[in-house]
Amino acid sequence: MDDIEDLDAETIREMFMDLAIIKDKTNKRKEDNMYKGVNCDLAFYIFPQTGCFRTFCYNVSHAKWFDNLVMLLIGLNSVKLGADTYLLEVDEDAPIMKISNAVDYFFNISFAIEAFFKCIALGLIMDSGSYLRDGWNQLDFFIVMTSLTDMILGLFIKLDFGIFKILRLLRTLRPLRVISHNVAMKMIVAALFESVGAIFNVLIVVLVVWLMFAILAINLLSGRSFYCSLDRYKWHTKETCND
Repeated sequence: MDDIEDLDAETIREMFMDLAIIKDKTNKRKEDNMYKGVNCDLAFYIFPQTGCFRTFCYNVSHAKWFDNLVMLLIGLNSVKLGADTYLLEVDEDAPIMKISNAVDYFFNISFAIEAFFKCIALGLIMDSGSYLRDGWNQLDFFIVMTSLTDMILGLFIKLDFGIFKILRLLRTLRPLRVISHNVAMKMIVAALFESVGAIFNVLIVVLVVWLMFAILAINLLSGRSFYCSLDRYKWHTKETCND
């Protein structure tokens, strides 16, 4: 309490805004934190940080409602991918397949718009803090680009072999995009990857212990399990000879 009493009113107000106890109605704090950690001054060498369009893209891509909307689209897309398993034997000209393809186009365009907004807001790759400098964004971008390539090839090239099938198979990676939008899942996956080395060492120790018991069992029990079978074989052979 003594430390808090020594602080001035502005510092206490900043602390309360950090804890989301009070809101900054003037948006000054939001403006000060804009582009924090983003070193790209000119996105695509066209859009400056002070430009209206880039500011709009930044505000939209960092808005809570936009993130919730993307999460909703990822969930709906996952349901749609599950429903596609029931359409494997349906003819391409069937109405249900046309509806399915239209829904796919909607999801592809929606995710492409999300990636476009973030690329404009953060810059593409050249500077620190750019969109493709983050590993999770690289995964998102890869899934978006493969989905767009699949869509374009499906529109103009009616082929169903080789690379085209692989591109269609990559659509199953879309649910992984939920990881990049969930901080808790990011931490879990990162911790899992970091612990792979330790898990491998534990696995080696367990295999060595199993090997020790296997060698001990072979030395103590080798051939002993055949006694009953051998006696039965001798008895059966004797009985057969008597007959």
